Amino acid sequence: MALRLAVLAVCVYSTSMLDLATAQEQVAQLLTKIAQYDYEYYVLDTPSINDNEYDGLYRQLVELETQFPELVAPDSPTQRVSGSASDVFKSVTHRQAMLSLNNVFATDELTAFDKRIRDGLGVESVEYAVEPKFDGLAITLTYENGMFVQGATRGDGYTGENVTHNLRTIRAIPAKLAIANPPALLEVRGEVLMFKEDFARLNKTQEKAGAKLFANPRNAAAGSLRQLDPEITATRPLSFFAYGLGEAQGVPDLKSHTEAMDYLEQLRFPVCDLRATVSGSQAVQAYYDDIGEKRANLAFDIDGVVYKVNAFSQQNELGFVSRAPRWAIAHKFPAEEATTVVDDITVQVGRTGAITPVARLKPVFVGGVTVTNATLHNEDEMLRKDIRIGDTVIVRRAGDVIPEVASVVLEKRPADARIFSMPTRCPECDSHIERPEDEAVARCTGGLYCPAQRKQAITHFASRRAMDIEGLGDKLVSQLVEADLLKAVSDMYSLTVEQLSDLERMAQKSAQNVVDAISKSKQTTLARFIYALGIRNVGEATAKDLANHFGSLDKLLHANVEDLINVNDVGPIVAESILQFLAEPHNTQTIQAMRTMGVVWEEHDGQQQANGVLQGKTLVLTGTLPTMSRDDAKALIEAAGGKVSGSVSKKTHYVVAGAEAGSKLEKAIGLGVTVLDEAGLQALLKEVATNMTLAASESAAVEIESEVIDNQQKDLF
Repeated sequence: MALRLAVLAVCVYSTSMLDLATAQEQVAQLLTKIAQYDYEYYVLDTPSINDNEYDGLYRQLVELETQFPELVAPDSPTQRVSGSASDVFKSVTHRQAMLSLNNVFATDELTAFDKRIRDGLGVESVEYAVEPKFDGLAITLTYENGMFVQGATRGDGYTGENVTHNLRTIRAIPAKLAIANPPALLEVRGEVLMFKEDFARLNKTQEKAGAKLFANPRNAAAGSLRQLDPEITATRPLSFFAYGLGEAQGVPDLKSHTEAMDYLEQLRFPVCDLRATVSGSQAVQAYYDDIGEKRANLAFDIDGVVYKVNAFSQQNELGFVSRAPRWAIAHKFPAEEATTVVDDITVQVGRTGAITPVARLKPVFVGGVTVTNATLHNEDEMLRKDIRIGDTVIVRRAGDVIPEVASVVLEKRPADARIFSMPTRCPECDSHIERPEDEAVARCTGGLYCPAQRKQAITHFASRRAMDIEGLGDKLVSQLVEADLLKAVSDMYSLTVEQLSDLERMAQKSAQNVVDAISKSKQTTLARFIYALGIRNVGEATAKDLANHFGSLDKLLHANVEDLINVNDVGPIVAESILQFLAEPHNTQTIQAMRTMGVVWEEHDGQQQANGVLQGKTLVLTGTLPTMSRDDAKALIEAAGGKVSGSVSKKTHYVVAGAEAGSKLEKAIGLGVTVLDEAGLQALLKEVATNMTLAASESAAVEIESEVIDNQQKDLF
């Protein structure tokens, strides 16, 4: 950290006031530091500074060398493309250099670039191909006679690393060009990256395995592509976008970058649909502004916009400088990191009951917005980073949206910095806070009572697979909670037409329909009611198992750990979640209130899960079966003792696939899970096919969506 601060200090000097000796000293410092950061970034894939800090160093060097040209050294990064190929992989010499782009950061710099282009070409207006600047790893793909033969990283721009075997694992990259007469040679330039959603899933997998978490999608993509074992790369969710051509022989007569991109799209290469063609600096700036607004909601990370003179003839006329083309520029977004002070640390309660420590910051401008709060994620992460009240910290906008504390500037820690201790009681409802030994997140046990969880709890309670209260959706629930008409889930059973009619956009008839739906929901099943309670880790299938096993709610309410573990598919974690939920008086009081208000269901003496040929087996349904609906298939499976899940994992025993089966089938094949068609399922079930009961028929009537289980059902509390 001291090194970083020293670097930043170097960048604030004005070059206009320097003498030659001082400038020489500063250039030497900058060359040393940039060389180190290049090594960290391009070789080790573990950068210690962000792009904006690096850009500041590079611009300072350019300014010094411009003022003192006698200080330009042959090894200066301004005279070559930075970085060097790793000796772990075989070296590949690029047929055409993969040069980097110069950067602009402000509107006036963009205007100056456009003027240089117009002056160089002697025209009044220039047409530009514009596209997002991906935050990934630049690569080149080589095709000979339509077959993919080699893939390499950018490396130092002239020599890269051969990562062909790893690139072959990326499904988005064609192994063979989809064209009758492919070109003799085609080099495709593009970016390997990881989508935000895929990155989040990968880190969750890493966390479960006790492995090191990746800092961001770019590092995850780079680390995955540079694995020595392609099998490891194959497990990583890498994606690819093509953004240009290198050497090409036997291709159509392409006149522009736009035509080249259209050609690559025809060859079935993934290209970004955000690319465009515009004329003039104002149109270019408008595109930059538009992409900047969309940035937070994009599926992948970008750190700027790239502008290229569209016509190849004009590109050739403009040519290159030593390290970059004259006809292209990268327009970077504002800095995504900044330094500030932690004034305080508090906790906030999420809608699922998760207790998240939050740093209250001195206001700081980051990524185009003023940030006053930043998530600390959880207690373990806060302790790992050693964040204390009073610390000077580096704040980052994680995923370009959510501010987080990246690290502490230990050199600036004051003597009176205070360690924050997590609370034991919920600040919203005073319920006990529990943190299981094998989990990082602490949670409020207030459940149905906690105000912070109330909206989510009520919405889930009313959902179709729970109490199935038509008309009681998110917007209406929000209005009812904000109007203080729903302080607990049970309050919905005392709502009147008059109360609902007073709400925004609620007519008398609509209000009556909602009241009628609430009244209708009083006649339900024990399984639905248990699921509706939103007990953490208790999904629809587990709720059914609990209802079948105990037969009555009172038996469940008085069950101990041993009783619960005896239930089919209930382990220690699920049992603990149930006991924690029922240990809070607020939850049991709410349950009793609903029973008093007339919520009823049929009960029985309880029974062990019926034995069947699929007892203890988990199946997943995907695609469209020839003669059987998903509801019918699920009913048959459950009648045979099996369980239907919505996602494929190593614990899945069978995947039943029909027409147009998608990613679930692919994942099953990848994991070696047995795949059945409808005939295979019927053969598996033939032992119980003649014994289908009325209960199974009723089970078939349960409405099951094609993708089955809500993601929220495992994490409501």
